[in-house]
Amino acid sequence: MAIKGTAHKYGDHVDTDVIIPARYLNMNTPQELAEHCMEDIDAEFLQKVKAGDIMVAGKNFGCGSSREHAPIALKASGIACVIADTFARIFFRNALNIGLPIVESAQAAEGIDSGDEVEVDLEAGRVQNITQGTEFDFPPLVGMAQTLVQAGGLKELVKRKLAAE
Repeated sequence: MAIKGTAHKYGDHVDTDVIIPARYLNMNTPQELAEHCMEDIDAEFLQKVKAGDIMVAGKNFGCGSSREHAPIALKASGIACVIADTFARIFFRNALNIGLPIVESAQAAEGIDSGDEVEVDLEAGRVQNITQGTEFDFPPLVGMAQTLVQAGGLKELVKRKLAAE
C-alpha cells in the first residue's frame, strides 16, 4: 500500500489538545472534528491539506490525553499517514484502531520539509521524499497493526468478520 501526498510538518510534542482542542470534543462526527483540526497551531491547516496528504512531526507526537478524537480528526481532515520521530503510545494505538497509518522514523521526520512531495510504501517500509530525492527505511507494521490499517480500523475489521460469519 503506497500513500503519496504533500507533507505538512510540525515540531516535537504535538499534543492531542493541539490536534483537536478540548472545546470541540462534543462534536458528533469525524467531519465536524476535522473542521477544527490543528487550528490552534496552524489556522490555515484546513485550507492547505488535501486528501492523501502526509503529516510529519518530531518526537512524542500525540502526547497528552488519550482521546481517540485526535487521530479521527487527522484522518477526516485528509491526512492519509503520519510520520514522526516517535509517537506517544496511546496515540499510536488509537491511530491503528481507526486505521490511520503511522510511520516511526527519526530520519524521515528530519529529512522531510513542509511542502515536500512524499511517498510512503507501508509494505516495503520505505519513505521517499520525491522533492529532495531521498529515501528512508522504517520497520513496516506487521501482524495485527498491519491488519488494522489494511482494514481501515478496528470497527471495519469487526464489521468484515461479522459479515463473513
